[in-house]
Amino acid sequence: MEAGSWWIEAGLWGLFLATFLAATVVPFSSEAVLAAMALGPWPAATLWIVASTGNTLGGLSSYGLGRLGDLARIARWVRTDPERAAYWKVRIARFGVWAALLTWLPFVGDAIAIALGLARAPWWPVAVLMFAGKAARYAVVLALMR
Repeated sequence: MEAGSWWIEAGLWGLFLATFLAATVVPFSSEAVLAAMALGPWPAATLWIVASTGNTLGGLSSYGLGRLGDLARIARWVRTDPERAAYWKVRIARFGVWAALLTWLPFVGDAIAIALGLARAPWWPVAVLMFAGKAARYAVVLALMR
């Protein structure tokens, strides 16, 4: 089995794990895994649901990390400058739960999710908007692959 192909061999569970991990502070590209799996036997709708759900739950784990509430400790844990973390917290307070739509963005998506938790944004609207943003991204990936 070549490097990276075990995600595909693991099927939908592998896709779920890949998308979950990609939405945490672990740097990983789930789009490549989804694109490779789109060439396989799975229906696009199934891939879309699994990827969107896994990535949303991973993003919610980052949100949960933010809910722990200690900005300095979280900044050290995710290896970022505490001033940058504070900057994101202020930005999130300005835009509120709507910022969850942008958690799919590379590099800053994790910071947005953590900042939503730090700002104590209500989890249900965060989850819905986070899912919407992440699902839209995966819909584009699948549309490009079909």
